Amino acid sequence: MSGRPPLRRSAAGAIVAILAALVLAADQFVKYLTIENLPLEKVVPVLGEFFQLYFVRNPGAAFSLGSEVTWIFTIALAIVAGVIVWKAFGLRSRLWAVVLGCLLGGVLGNLTDRLFREPGFPVGHVVDMISMPWMMPAIFNVADIFIVTGMISVALLVVFGLRFDGTRERDHPVVETDEEAEAAAAAAVEATETDDEAVSAEDSADAVASDGAASSGAAPAPEGR
Repeated sequence: MSGRPPLRRSAAGAIVAILAALVLAADQFVKYLTIENLPLEKVVPVLGEFFQLYFVRNPGAAFSLGSEVTWIFTIALAIVAGVIVWKAFGLRSRLWAVVLGCLLGGVLGNLTDRLFREPGFPVGHVVDMISMPWMMPAIFNVADIFIVTGMISVALLVVFGLRFDGTRERDHPVVETDEEAEAAAAAAVEATETDDEAVSAEDSADAVASDGAASSGAAPAPEGR
C-alpha cells in the first residue's frame, strides 16, 4: 500500500494523550473564563444573533434532557472515555489517533464538570456558554464541539474503511472461517463426485449403444433360393 507507513503504537498513543490534554485544557479554561466574567443566564451578544454567549449550568444532556438523572450521564461519559483509552493502545493510524484524541478530550471536559462542579460528585452541572440561535436552540461548550465533530469523524472513517492499524478494508482479502472453508471443500467434493457419476453414466450408455450396433451388423444374411 502506498503512503506513509503506520505509526508505532507508542507514537499513536502519545498523539491521543497530547490532543486529549489540549482539548481538556482549552475546554476548562473557557469554562473558567465564563464563570468569572459572564452573568448567569443573560445573553451577551458577540455577533448579533449569529454568535452569542449565554452562561448556563446544565444538569442534563442536550436541551437539558435527563436533568433528574445526572449520574447516568457521568457513567456514560466514563464508559466512553474508558473505551477510547482501551482502543488507543492498539492504534497505528494517524487519522484515528487525531480523531480519538480530540473526542477523548471533549468527553473528559464534560466528565470533569460532572465529577467536580456544583452541586457535587458525581452530579455536577456542565458549564455551557455558546449560543447560535439561528442554527439551534441548544447552548453548548467547547467540549461539545469536539464530541460532535469527533463522532462524525468516527462515522466517516468507518464508512471509508480505515482500520485502526492504518490499512484500509479493501487491502485485506476476505478470509473464510474454518467452518466456511470446510463447507466449501465438501461442496466441491460433492460436485466432483456428481460429475464423475454423470460421465460414467454417459460412458455406459455409449458402450451399450456400440454393443447393439455391433450385434446388428454381425447377424448372418438369409440364404437365397
